[in-house]
Amino acid sequence: MIDPFVSIDWLRSHLDAVVLADCRWYLDGRSGRDAYDAGHIPGAVFVDLDTALTRHADPAVAGRHPLAEPTDFAAAMGALGIGDDDTVVAYDDAGGVIAARLVWMLRATGHEAALLDGGLAAWDGELATAPAVRAPAAFTAREWPADRLASVEEVADISARLAASSDDSVADDAQRLDAPVLIDARQRERYLGEPDGVDPRAGHIPGALSVPCRENLDDSGHVLPRAELRARFGFDDATEVISYCGSGVTACHNLLAMEQAGLGRGRLFPGSWSQWSRDPARAAETTPAGTP
Repeated sequence: MIDPFVSIDWLRSHLDAVVLADCRWYLDGRSGRDAYDAGHIPGAVFVDLDTALTRHADPAVAGRHPLAEPTDFAAAMGALGIGDDDTVVAYDDAGGVIAARLVWMLRATGHEAALLDGGLAAWDGELATAPAVRAPAAFTAREWPADRLASVEEVADISARLAASSDDSVADDAQRLDAPVLIDARQRERYLGEPDGVDPRAGHIPGALSVPCRENLDDSGHVLPRAELRARFGFDDATEVISYCGSGVTACHNLLAMEQAGLGRGRLFPGSWSQWSRDPARAAETTPAGTP
């Protein structure tokens, strides 16, 4: 399988062999589709987070962006002209933190997919405004692999153990990985309890470490070198790591960055904070549990 991040040079040399996917989406309500229509990489199809990658459900039960049903995801990909054997390169204008959701979903189900390192800004050619149209393709529905996901009940059990530990022992767990570790991909201000206006409560899951996904990138918006990523995460094996964020979208960027660093594959908590925070029986913290 290709690396989770590919360079603009790699893309240019493989343009005829990949499907480009524009995944722009904005938490503040701006239209990703409007941004796509104003200018996108030629040949890129627009993949809408809310319709193609999300199952519509009660947020209190599944969070704001639960994973799409496998049959719905397959239908959306096929309609866009993405087939079983296609390699997808996805991008956005936010360092890949939104496009990571599509890439993770494809890779988790055995498809070749990667983020364009540097995103839309890495493209130095002309932009297109006419929508790309591809012939419908055959995309087989595959169940989300259970070993790549964590449920809210499992996260609650892990949180209870981590919250009962001292900061030092939580940090030790991140190093030893003899027990699961929770990492929060949101910006640190939201982790520390700054209200975001989209979820009913602020804070983080007790015992979770703050690992903002945007810090996987350098000042130019490119992914950090592997050695720096490994040092940033602070552990040698991601197998027991569960990544969450606001609604299971940007958490995928941490999962891809860990894989890029050679740490292996962690797990996604799809409901993330948007599901957790809607249950008043579940505790919320604003005090850091530690940093990796």
